[in-house]
Amino acid sequence: MSDLIPLPARSAKPRTAGLTHVLDGGLGLAEVEGLLAVAGPHVDLVRLGWGSALVTDGLAEKLAIYARHDVPVMLGGTLTELAWAHGRIPALCGWLEELGVDLIEVSSGTIAIPQDEKARLVEQLTRRFTVYAEVGEKNSSSIMAPYVWVEEIRRMLDAGAALVVCEGRAGGTAGLHRATTETRTGLVEEIAHVFDPARLVFEAPRDEQQTFFIRRFGSDVNLGNVPPASVISLESLRLGLRSDTVETFLPHGHG
Repeated sequence: MSDLIPLPARSAKPRTAGLTHVLDGGLGLAEVEGLLAVAGPHVDLVRLGWGSALVTDGLAEKLAIYARHDVPVMLGGTLTELAWAHGRIPALCGWLEELGVDLIEVSSGTIAIPQDEKARLVEQLTRRFTVYAEVGEKNSSSIMAPYVWVEEIRRMLDAGAALVVCEGRAGGTAGLHRATTETRTGLVEEIAHVFDPARLVFEAPRDEQQTFFIRRFGSDVNLGNVPPASVISLESLRLGLRSDTVETFLPHGHG
């Protein structure tokens, strides 16, 4: 029935645009199998949240399930921050290679890594991994000025980050979003004025946040911190199969 309704163009995996980054905050093996059985074609990357990989039993088995479904896995940036603070970056790299994980996130939202040091760390890690650098504050009461976002995004891209992740937190209450979960649309416009959104991942865990980015940038906007239970819902938004985005993708004259 795929030709029943004309849908917006969406490339198949492996995609380079319109990426859906899913947050795995501790899914069990059966839950992973269930998620990928239903939504596997729409999951482009899974991030094992925070430092949860260190307390996940059956981690190798979980990684093997994702690998069988051609879903890359990245460990949370908090783990990189902790490794940096303890002088354990070489050990972290060795462990990732043992696990067969070739993606790494560099953030500084929990532990304040100076920007010069963060850029050096990104540059160093790109020699062994694909690096995603996260920018933005995790504290909902801290509002970072748009020009600071722009400067930090530029530094991370110049250092070699494959993509820059714009912070939104798992609850959508910080960074790109206010504590009320309302998206800071002015900030988004400032960022998009300078950078091609294809080089960014906007963390948007909530339906209304995802809707904003799809309406603004189209189906092929990169979105992150997507809850596993929201993958099908998000793909429906991307394709105009929910009321929130139906008008965005209707033929001209029907909106």
